[in-house]
Amino acid sequence: MTALPRRRSALFLPASNPRAVQKARSLPCDVVILDLEDAVAPERKREAREAALAALAQGFGERETVVRVNGADTEWGADDLALLATARVDAVLLPKVGGAEQLEAARSALGASGPPLWAMIETARGLMALPSLAAAAPAVRLEALVAGTNDLALDLRVRPDPNRTPLLPALAQIVAAARAGGMTALDGVLNAHDDIERLAAECAQGAMFGFDGKSLIHPAQIATANAAFGPDDGTVEWARRVIALFADPANASLGAVSLDGAMVERLHLAEARRILALIGE
Repeated sequence: MTALPRRRSALFLPASNPRAVQKARSLPCDVVILDLEDAVAPERKREAREAALAALAQGFGERETVVRVNGADTEWGADDLALLATARVDAVLLPKVGGAEQLEAARSALGASGPPLWAMIETARGLMALPSLAAAAPAVRLEALVAGTNDLALDLRVRPDPNRTPLLPALAQIVAAARAGGMTALDGVLNAHDDIERLAAECAQGAMFGFDGKSLIHPAQIATANAAFGPDDGTVEWARRVIALFADPANASLGAVSLDGAMVERLHLAEARRILALIGE
């Protein structure tokens, strides 16, 4: 089976920071997100765009490369999309997506054969639009939803605790929409980049909610995210055993089989295959 994209760790870095860009080429993150938006001051937008194009031309090895552009309602957004239409980039990340019309406009600007889209969900409008985004995903080639938890908390006027309690319903909605549209779901960033214990707890929570990985702001966060969004050795072994169980001719006509005292069904077989595909088996 062809390996599926591993997006356990997606590291944001300012495209205008050459040292950070160069360092990213040696980091164990699955995705590099070159940021043209929040991490770049207005007076450096043009410089950052040119730096991103140069960095993309050089490449990042096996890491997926994504560029977060400025919004279409800014003076830089249209130029960002125009230059990325033919760039060597794996996807374009749109900020503050609030409706399918934004996806359609970006697809038109990038062209039908241009790079796929990713979408940041960081506003109340974005949450309300999730069903339409999922429905539009195949036509506009939307591949991922990214939770923008910082902006989302501000827009909703909630006060997150360390468990992110008021954001949990929104996180569940984002995962559900991603699954409905056949997309990857990435959890939001943790600003406290030196609090590894809190990061581990957020990653475990995100994995429990069904996220495929986490967006990050610092290289020190990568190892924790990669470990949390596995799959771990125990899960891989379970997947291998499930596949072997249903491959046994004696179970060919069975819809459910007992494994270690628990019933596994053919729906678990599909999940087992997905897990092994993540590690290239």
